[in-house]
Amino acid sequence: MNAPEESMAIAAPPAHMAPVHKTHRFKLLMQREFWEHKGGFFWAPLVAGGIFLLLAVMGIAVGEVTASRLTGDAGQIVLEDGGSMSIRGLDLGRLTKELGPEELRHLAGGVDLSLLMASSWPFIVLGFVVFFYCLGALYDERKDRSVLFWKSLPLSDRDTVLSKVASAGVLAPSLAAVASIATMFGFLIIASVVVLLHGGNPYTLLWGPGSPLLVAGQFIAAIPVYALWALPTVGWLLLCSAWARSKPFLWAIMIPVFAGVFVTWFDIMQAFDMDTIWFWKNVVGRALFSVFPGTWMDVANFENVNIDGPADIRALFNLRSVYSVLGTPQLWIGAAAGAAMIFGAIRLRRWRDEG
Repeated sequence: MNAPEESMAIAAPPAHMAPVHKTHRFKLLMQREFWEHKGGFFWAPLVAGGIFLLLAVMGIAVGEVTASRLTGDAGQIVLEDGGSMSIRGLDLGRLTKELGPEELRHLAGGVDLSLLMASSWPFIVLGFVVFFYCLGALYDERKDRSVLFWKSLPLSDRDTVLSKVASAGVLAPSLAAVASIATMFGFLIIASVVVLLHGGNPYTLLWGPGSPLLVAGQFIAAIPVYALWALPTVGWLLLCSAWARSKPFLWAIMIPVFAGVFVTWFDIMQAFDMDTIWFWKNVVGRALFSVFPGTWMDVANFENVNIDGPADIRALFNLRSVYSVLGTPQLWIGAAAGAAMIFGAIRLRRWRDEG
């Protein structure tokens, strides 16, 4: 008697499932981009930082061995004329006591400058990673025809392309900033060991005068500026990736460069009372090199910065200088042009499926 009821219970349709929220869907698209390009987004900046640290250790080791061979057991360097100069080793503790306020100020600037140089390696790699990622983001899926699979899913072209824009403008620089901070602190640890070996106090010579936490905070705070500044190159490369049927790299490079050559050859900018260099800088340069961090430095506000030694160089990288770019027309005009090209890439992806 209960068999029909049991069969009806088994055959009952499943409960209605709530639709996936758009933010969750976009998060999944971002995760897809990360796992497909983990080597470029995550490992490449870390490897670049690791290579710098390895070279730093090798350089320090070579310097120590060379100094030990020159001084010998007596702690003297023999000069070419037969004389000698006693150095008795490098006593950083004694040297620190002789530093005055002005020397300490320059020491602080030198430490911060060395931190910036150490942390620049992952950011340099970031520019190349984002460039080639955007260039192949929409072309590769047409080439291997995986676009047909992704189009069969309930994913819009808009969300797919915007996830790639967010990956290039936010995800990649965030991971590069983490790698740069790790490289910076790794370099500080290596330098601290060297200071200890020579009788110095790492806190007095490195951690105290330097501003590693401030520099790390500036890297993270500069990500929004990078995301906006990089939009022209990101938009242009995505547009070429969606449009080119083959060799998107050549198309992406040749069109801006040939446009610059054409403008220069016929001196077209003279009709607008402008120099030809303006076109190369604000059109060609912004289309190809905006994904490299720090390329906005030429439009930043440095009116109150006077370069007089290493102590003043770090002022070029403070938040006031970086965020002053947000008040320039170069950033917003470029961002608008990049947004227009991203819209064009979305429309192209909608109908161009062939590889």
